[in-house]
Order: sequence, then structure tokens, then C-alpha cells
Amino acid sequence: MKDFDKLSEIAVRGLARFSSRRGVLASLGGLLGGGAFFPALPVARAQEGSGSGYPGVAPQSTGNPEDPGDPASCDYWRYCAIDGFLCSCCGGSQSACPPGTEMSPITWIGTCTNPADGKRYIISYNDCCGKPACGRCLCNRNEGERPMTRPQSNNDINWCLGTSTAAYTCSTAVIIGVALEQ
Repeated sequence: MKDFDKLSEIAVRGLARFSSRRGVLASLGGLLGGGAFFPALPVARAQEGSGSGYPGVAPQSTGNPEDPGDPASCDYWRYCAIDGFLCSCCGGSQSACPPGTEMSPITWIGTCTNPADGKRYIISYNDCCGKPACGRCLCNRNEGERPMTRPQSNNDINWCLGTSTAAYTCSTAVIIGVALEQ
């Protein structure tokens, strides 16, 4: 340990001989200031060829021609008003929670158009609760979102309040029925 202390002292004294306090602070400020702009630099964000749009997530299918699309993709038609991690990427499905979690009885709703038949469907977005956030396939689509004066139509709330734990895991999109024509 004595040798390490001596080596450290020699290195610090050598640095002090060839630099000033102002110079060190200026360099440190430049690094911190320049580091703040690093995320703003242009970066190629090409999607992997996995199909779902999320690295490491294989494309899925509902198996029903009347329910087209990939439930592991944010572009899936049922997800027009979803905000959260997709349960279909977290061990569940577009309408079922992963094992070990429970579906919240309190939901927000949206109305999405099914491309297969052109009809608008009422979708109930249920949060699955009980485990830490899944962290996979984050999707935030706000089509038709209402202001907070109508909380049942807003997706910015933690809807796990009606469950045994308020720990959010992921979100589902359950079809409730066909929307009435206006």
C-alpha cells in the first residue's frame, strides 16, 4: 500500500507541475458541456431485420385472418391508444397477462380500426401488475387521447390501483366490442 501511495503522490505532483487549476476546471467543464450534447448527435437507427421492430423479439401472429398484424409490434392495429410495455413481448399476449401478474380491473379505453374488416372496435387497455416493469417493447401511441378531465380515456395514469400491488409490469389490449357508427 505504501508503494501505491508513493506512486500516486508522484503522479499528482507531476500533474500539478504542468497544469493550472483553471486549466483543469476549463477542461472538465468542456467535457461536461460537450457530453450533454452527445445524445443530440445524428445516429443511424436502422431497425434490425427481426420483423417486430424490437431487437431480440421475434415476430408473432394472432393466427386469425380477422385479427391481422404482429402483436409484438407497436404498429399492431389494437395498440392505437396504448402507452407502456407490450405484454406480448413479456410472456403474455395482446389480451392476457404474463404468469405471476394480475390484470387491473381499472382500465382506459380507445377505439381502433381493424384493417381486415374496416370496422372500429372498442379496446380496453388493461395494465398487468405484480412484477417489476418488463422493460421490453415500449409503445406509446396517443391516437384519440383525451385530456385528463376524462381519465378513463387517458393513458398516462398507472392503472394498477385496483390490484394487490401497484407495481406496473406491462399493458394488454382487449377487444370489448364493435363501436357504434356516429
